[in-house]
Amino acid sequence: MRCQFILSIFIFFLFSDCFGQMKERTDLIVYNGKIYTVDNIYSIVEAFAVKNRKIIAVGSNYDILKRFSADSLINATGRIVIPGFIDAHCHFYGYAMGLQQVDLTGTLSFEDVLSRLKNADKDFPGEWLVGRGWDQNTWEIKGFPDKSQLDRMFPDRPVVLIRIDGHSVLANAEAIKRSGIIGKKQFSLGEIVIEDGQLTGIFCETAADFMKNSIPLPSTKTQIYFLGQAQLNCFSVGLTGVADAGMDLGTIQFIDSLQQSDFIKLRINVMLNPSKENITHFIEKGPYRTEILNIRSIKLYADGSLGSRTALLKQPYADAPGQTGILVTPVNQIRETCELALKNGYQVNTHAIGDSAVKLVLQIYGEFLKGKNDLRWRIEHAQVVDPEELQLFGKFSVIPSVQATHATSDMYWAGDRLGKTRIKWAYSYNALLQQNGWIANGTDFPIERIDPLYTFYAAVARKDMKGFPDGGFQKENALTREDALRSVTIWAAKASFEETSKGSIETGKFADFVILDKDIMAIPEIEIVKTKVIKTFVGGKQVYGKK
Repeated sequence: MRCQFILSIFIFFLFSDCFGQMKERTDLIVYNGKIYTVDNIYSIVEAFAVKNRKIIAVGSNYDILKRFSADSLINATGRIVIPGFIDAHCHFYGYAMGLQQVDLTGTLSFEDVLSRLKNADKDFPGEWLVGRGWDQNTWEIKGFPDKSQLDRMFPDRPVVLIRIDGHSVLANAEAIKRSGIIGKKQFSLGEIVIEDGQLTGIFCETAADFMKNSIPLPSTKTQIYFLGQAQLNCFSVGLTGVADAGMDLGTIQFIDSLQQSDFIKLRINVMLNPSKENITHFIEKGPYRTEILNIRSIKLYADGSLGSRTALLKQPYADAPGQTGILVTPVNQIRETCELALKNGYQVNTHAIGDSAVKLVLQIYGEFLKGKNDLRWRIEHAQVVDPEELQLFGKFSVIPSVQATHATSDMYWAGDRLGKTRIKWAYSYNALLQQNGWIANGTDFPIERIDPLYTFYAAVARKDMKGFPDGGFQKENALTREDALRSVTIWAAKASFEETSKGSIETGKFADFVILDKDIMAIPEIEIVKTKVIKTFVGGKQVYGKK
């Protein structure tokens, strides 16, 4: 108590200008905290000052309170302060629109899915009934379902059920008819699943995208409402920035307008879908950037997902000997996009999960990148990497953009897909980190939960939320806590060329930061998932937590 009294007297004198000097007026001072700056030397400080949305000084309580006064003061009372979390790969707009869909995550069987749909039928009054989150790998019967029961339950209402990874959907007959998918477009072998000459209702990859794009968009008012809810959800878990992995022109312009009106305050890095409209409006004109919107990358898909058996493997799936996956984008189209990106100063960020897809992308990248560089072309996910190709990440300075919770979500069944040898090559985050000395991390939400603290935990512990398995899943590829925090802050910013403006608590950067109730750098691993975000700030303005 005596120490606290002395500290209070000391701070009082500092604030009272008793030293007879004029102090610089600022907007905000945060003091008396344990502040992990995540700078180059991982400095821990007590205080920092903010003016015009940016940090202007960091240091001790004495230094900051002696030099500055402020309109707003935050006594962190020993709390942990870290840079705002950045999700390096997610689907923010898709997540927002998904908030109005039937939640199918955690279903234990297809009968469980049908039960949720029946209960939700009246609560989702739109013309189409859409659900997301089912995963047959968690069911007792692990094969894909078919549409027969959906057809009986909903003979006149179109129903589309999106698998948890977004790479496959189940659609009923009415949805198939209204979409016009049959006879309208040619798809790769395996993208439309047919058994005994009949459609099963399962569509994968570009066919799944076709079905999803057939679902009518909600009204503008509805979109704004759910985007606002999605933003609040992000702020509540400490996210101050996200990278949306694939947007079209109309959505980008809509998001930009909401940011310009100050409705959306979340910083968004957009990966462009390689559409003609995006090429004309953005790519051919060079990168586009505001304080909270950054557009300088193109998103491609080399393959599908492991869960849907559409990830492209060198050898057949261990549990499906006749299948090796799907090449989603033709090789010549990947090359053409790489050439376009290089010419116009854009990154290429390619989704590649299977070892064959990863090898293909690394080889094509190498044709353009030649050797070491700072273009920061990325491979998104990089889930299964043959040890023979691992060194190509370093040779061509290719950035692995991973999602630590994919490892802990997939670990129950990934070995069945890959077999005993290939599973050891999978989710090798530490090995990937060593290639360039840094790695970007995200969630891929809504595929995984949006909370970056779960990402941090999964990267460090390699365990699920219950602490399974005891020793961690392939723990040799865990990240240290320091590197895990970097991967969701400064390295996530660096992955989109934004490390000079955000990602750490340093002079000259935006004052994006989070106050936590626990020290995630010191507490036992299992306690990390119990950590709460107390307050979130963007540009020095509080966007979440009690005032």
